[in-house]
Amino acid sequence: MTSPAVPQSDPGAAYRAQRQEIDAAIARVLSGGWYILGKEVAAFESEFAGYIGSKHGIGVGNGTDALVLALKALGVGSEDYVVTVAHTAVATVAAIELAGGRPLLVDIDPASFTMDAAALARVLAAPPGRIAAVIPVHLYGQPADLGAILPLARERGIPVIEDCAQCHGALFGERRAGNLGHIGCFSFYPTKNLGALGDGGMVVTADDALAERLRALREYGWRARYVSDIPGVNSRLDEVQAAALRVKLRALDHDNARRAAIAAAYDAGFAGLTIGRPWRRPGASHVFHQYVVRASQRDRLRDALHARGVGSNIHYPVPVHLQPAYLGRIAIDPAGLPESEAAARAVLSLPIYPQLTDDAVARVIAAVREAVGVV
Repeated sequence: MTSPAVPQSDPGAAYRAQRQEIDAAIARVLSGGWYILGKEVAAFESEFAGYIGSKHGIGVGNGTDALVLALKALGVGSEDYVVTVAHTAVATVAAIELAGGRPLLVDIDPASFTMDAAALARVLAAPPGRIAAVIPVHLYGQPADLGAILPLARERGIPVIEDCAQCHGALFGERRAGNLGHIGCFSFYPTKNLGALGDGGMVVTADDALAERLRALREYGWRARYVSDIPGVNSRLDEVQAAALRVKLRALDHDNARRAAIAAAYDAGFAGLTIGRPWRRPGASHVFHQYVVRASQRDRLRDALHARGVGSNIHYPVPVHLQPAYLGRIAIDPAGLPESEAAARAVLSLPIYPQLTDDAVARVIAAVREAVGVV
């Protein structure tokens, strides 16, 4: 199958847009001779935490590790449940098991595709065991319903870890996502709104004790070098990635504004079509990591778009609880996860990234309008 003329994502375009500054930053690291946990990482941790509005930033190897280390820092044990959703990248659930906890999955609300606060309230009222944390996933660029989720957890003394892998820069009220719960976890995978040139992740928190523990956990449990005070791992953000991310952070708000403009053009261009367009949560901002539509004949629409040179992707085709590795062995809300299963059958992500030209946007709109008419 040939590559589409308009790809669904293009991380190379993000590099090319800032090539000169990024190349200079990388050259600075290479000539400096210090490549792990040095000045660039420290500066990026401070700059990113400041951008989010949090006190501490702890750079780690990737977004999955960010979640794992957050759970370990909170002391999640082998009998503890962690509540999250099934309509997410599998990393969210994998991280819970890697940290030694037990996933407990609840449904999403169909408008936002994020955690249904009513479903969370139901499992918190009748838990199968001790619930040690709640992980709402801010999916596709939009924050989950923290206005309802945070009070539910707070009433029971349960910490909230925000999975912010897809919402760099999004606001909930006047605060950045990642700065409302106990801990915020970010991925810098290359296709993210703030993407590295490889893997990378960050944990942010306002809690001094948690930050100290997280810094130890990411490097073998060291507080003094070569002496492990607690069992830890090796998950360190490297200097090259930090240097590139410092450059790209300066363009994040501009890039997010371009994503929002593309989304607005799509909204207008798809008016009157029989596909569901993205809903925006009142009082929050959507940074459109993905522009996701719902279509009753999703697979036929995807094929029709590809035939017209427009790429797309499915985020995500199978809810975690129905994937072979997890089928029948992880806990779910006894009420079931019907909205998660329905979303997996209908969602389709269209091309969206800051470097997408107006001509390409027009081509996507024309292709979708034509494709919807024939499927």
